[in-house]
Amino acid sequence: MPVPIAEPSRVDVLVVGAGPAGLMCANALVKAGVNVRLVDKRPARVAAGQADGIQPRTIEVLQSYGLAERLLREGNQMHMAAFYNPNPKGGIECTGRTPDVTAPTARYSHEVTLHQGAIEAIFLDSMSSSGMEVHRPIVPSRLQLSASEEELLDPSSYPVKITLQHLDTDTAETVQAKFVVGADGAHSWVRKSLQISMEGEQTDYIWGVVDMIPITDFPDIRNRTAIHSVNGSCMIIPREGDKVRLYIQLSDKDVVDPATGRIDKSRMNPEKLLEVARKTFYPYRMDTPSEIDWWTIYIIGQRVASKFSVKDRVFIAGDACHTHSPKAGQGMNASMNDTHNLAWKLTQVLRGWADMSLLKTYESERRKYAQDLINFDKEFSALFSGKPRTRDNQSGVTHEQFLRAFQTFGGFTSGIGVHYTPSAIVNTAHQQCASNLTIGQRMPPHIIVRAADARPFEVQDLLPADSRFKVLVFTGSVTDPAQLARAFLLAEEMEKTKSFLKRYPTDGNISSMFEILTITAGKKDDVNFLCLPALLRSHWSKVFVDDTDVTGSKGGHAYLRFGIDPTCVTLVVVRPDGYVGMIAPSHSFEDVNGYFASFMKSPTA
Repeated sequence: MPVPIAEPSRVDVLVVGAGPAGLMCANALVKAGVNVRLVDKRPARVAAGQADGIQPRTIEVLQSYGLAERLLREGNQMHMAAFYNPNPKGGIECTGRTPDVTAPTARYSHEVTLHQGAIEAIFLDSMSSSGMEVHRPIVPSRLQLSASEEELLDPSSYPVKITLQHLDTDTAETVQAKFVVGADGAHSWVRKSLQISMEGEQTDYIWGVVDMIPITDFPDIRNRTAIHSVNGSCMIIPREGDKVRLYIQLSDKDVVDPATGRIDKSRMNPEKLLEVARKTFYPYRMDTPSEIDWWTIYIIGQRVASKFSVKDRVFIAGDACHTHSPKAGQGMNASMNDTHNLAWKLTQVLRGWADMSLLKTYESERRKYAQDLINFDKEFSALFSGKPRTRDNQSGVTHEQFLRAFQTFGGFTSGIGVHYTPSAIVNTAHQQCASNLTIGQRMPPHIIVRAADARPFEVQDLLPADSRFKVLVFTGSVTDPAQLARAFLLAEEMEKTKSFLKRYPTDGNISSMFEILTITAGKKDDVNFLCLPALLRSHWSKVFVDDTDVTGSKGGHAYLRFGIDPTCVTLVVVRPDGYVGMIAPSHSFEDVNGYFASFMKSPTA
C-alpha cells in the first residue's frame, strides 16, 4: 500500500494531464498569477509523433500569449493543398491544387505542422520562466466533491479533494483544490470518476499513421495532399525539416483479429503500412526509409461528453470530452481552445472579479462547438474514407464533392468561424452598429496606426490574453467638433460612479481589469490625440488612427472593414480570449453597464 503524505496541500487549480489542453490551461493560469499545479502520468514529455497540426486561429491564440513566434520559426508551413484521384490506367493523377486555408479573414493564411513534443516544449519553457514545472509521474486515484451548496458557491472554498499517487516513490498525497481541470485524454480518469458518459459512435474506418523522411518521386510531397485511389485513401501532411506524415487507410484484413473482431496492432508495422501506401501512390514510388520516426493505427471514434463540468468545480477539456478523426487537424486545436476559453474565466472568478455563474459559459460554448465538430467530422471523414468515383463505381466520391467540402468547411477547420451563441458574455443587441464584426466570433485582424508616432499595429496584438476585457472606442473623426463632442459625452458617462469602469475595479485602478483603446477616423497627419478626453487617452500608446502607415502600404479602412459608421461613437467589447462580447453605440452606454453587471461582482456587494 502506498504511504500517504501526511499534510494535504492546497491549490487554486489542479490540472490533470500535461498534453496540449493541460499545458495551455496551466500556462494561461500561471501567467495570470493563479496558484496552479499540473500533474501527468508520463515520466517524460512526448518525444515524437502524436498530434502535429496547428490551425490559423490557434496560431492567433498562441500569438495572444506571446508564443507564436517560436512555433512559426520551428514548424513547417502548409500553404497549398493538392488533390489526387484515379486515372484510367489504374494509378492516380493530380486533379487540382488550392490554397490550404480557405478562410478569408485568417491572419495566418497557412497551417503550421510540428510534432506534439515540440509544441508542448513551447508551453513547458514558457511555464518554466514563471517557475512552474510539471509534476511527474503522478496519477489521481480518488476524487471527492463536497456536497455542501454553501461551500460549492463560495469561490474561496476548497470543495474538491483529490488523492494523487506518485508512481516513482510509491507514495500518495491529498490535494485540496478550488477547481480541478481534467485534461487527461480520451481515456480520462477524471471523466470516468465523475461518471460522465461519452455520446456518439465508433466508425468502421481504420487508419495507419507513419512519420518519416520519405524517399519518393511524388511531386506534391511538400503540400498537404489528399489522395483517393482505387486502392484506398491517403493524406500527406508535410512536417518540420524533411519529414512527412502519411495517414493511410487500412482494411479490416490488414489489422483486425478475426477471432476477436478487435484491432490487433501486432498485425501491422511500418513496413506493412508502407506496402499499403505504395499501392495508393501508384504509379509514384514510395520506398521504405532506413528510419521510421513514429507510427500507430486507430479507428475513428466520434463522441462528445454528456457534460463538460460538475458543479462548476471540476471540468474536463480536450480529448477527455470530445474525440474525432485527425484528418482535418482539429484534435489538438480544439483541445487547446477549450482551455483557452476556460482559463480566463477561472482567473476572473478566483480574483473575485466575476460571479461563479461565468463558469457555466465554458460548457455552453465549448460543448456546442464540440457537437458541431463531430457533425463536420462525420461528413468529412466519410468523404475522405469513401471509395472514389470511377467508371466501375459511379456512386463513389467525386473530386468536385471533396473539394467543395474542403472549401465550404474552411472557416470551421481553420478555427476562424467558431461562433459562440448569445449568453451573459455574448450580447448581440446592437450587432447593427458594426455589421462586419460578428458578436460571438473572434476579433478579426486589421492593421491600424498609432496616433502618437504613426507606427502600424495589428489590432489582434493589442488584445493579449491577459485576463482583461478590452474596450475599443471608435470615436470617428476627432477633427470634427460635433464628433469630438460625442466622444466627450461618452467619457462623462464612463466616468460616472455607476459605470462598469468605476464599479468593478477593487483598487480603483481601471487598467487592472479593463484596457481602453481608442481608434479614431481621419488622417494621421491631422489627428492630435491630446484633444481627446483623458479617459480615452490614458497613455500616449492607447490611441490609434484608421489610416495607412507612412509607406501607404499597410492599414486603412478599418471602419469600412468592420462596418462601423464613422459619424457615430461605437464601443466594441472584446473578451479576454479575443472574442467580441458586445457592441454598442455611445448613446446606449447603459447597455454596456448591463452587460458587465450580468456576470461581474461589485466589490461593495
